[in-house]
Amino acid sequence: MTSETPDAAAAGTWQLGDLTVNRIGFGAMRLTQNGAAFSDDRGPHDRDRAISVLRRAVELGVNHIDTAAFYFSPLRSANELINRALAPYGDDLVITTKVGPGRGPSGDWLNWARPEQLRGQVQENIRQLGRDHLDVVNLRANGPAPVGEHFGALAELRKEGLIRHLGLSNVGPDQIAEARAIAPVVCVQNRYGIGERRADSEDILRTCGELGIAFVPFYAIAAGGREAGADLTAEHDVLLDIARAHDASPAQVRLAWTLRRGPHVLAIPGTGNPAHLEANVAAGALRLTDDEAGRLTALGQDAG
Repeated sequence: MTSETPDAAAAGTWQLGDLTVNRIGFGAMRLTQNGAAFSDDRGPHDRDRAISVLRRAVELGVNHIDTAAFYFSPLRSANELINRALAPYGDDLVITTKVGPGRGPSGDWLNWARPEQLRGQVQENIRQLGRDHLDVVNLRANGPAPVGEHFGALAELRKEGLIRHLGLSNVGPDQIAEARAIAPVVCVQNRYGIGERRADSEDILRTCGELGIAFVPFYAIAAGGREAGADLTAEHDVLLDIARAHDASPAQVRLAWTLRRGPHVLAIPGTGNPAHLEANVAAGALRLTDDEAGRLTALGQDAG
């Protein structure tokens, strides 16, 4: 790929409600993680480096950042890092957060929030980010259970002005329909990538496109590695061949394939590494051929 300075605008834009975002965004989860899977030096990311990565992302045209109050470690909080790095926020910066799950002070996962507890989660995100409202709040579903009562609670907060737009995460078609009957849905965040997607993912992706809803994959690069990150030693030969043909990395090819799945598909790759950030943004300019895209899609036909 070209060595020119990458620009997140190269992948095009999409509307989250009335908010325009570049299709290459940034996921903040990895900024808080510790251990070998998340750090080149086998230790926790340096706080100053995390802040510099966030600022560099915005310099490169990233105007969509995904975060959550439950993205934190004993050392740092993603929301606090975003606040420290980017406040006062630019008018075009869209910050998307999630509610539903929670963590205790030591980082252990707590039970899924009850509907009446979502107000506190929204207010905590607002406090940590230093804002008076949230641009987009995704309700992360707790498996296939109905989401109506929880989504209704968020819809009330939207009416109060604490939330601008609503979305969903980790959901199936019935949950999307249930939520849309209550309030508009601007985005759906689901597990999706080459060889890593739900059995109903293609139907959901297509439905979102038909409804004008953004589809926002997570684990688009990590695939089966999920929170542990991508296993670069186990990439398929087809993917490696295509990467070589474009003088690109496998991660860049994964992102390019993801973005090619539809104009409504957004990418939110996360990293604490400045070089990986630039490579991820540059992937927005990588154009796969129809044949290459088809060969990559075939790698995940049996995933579910």
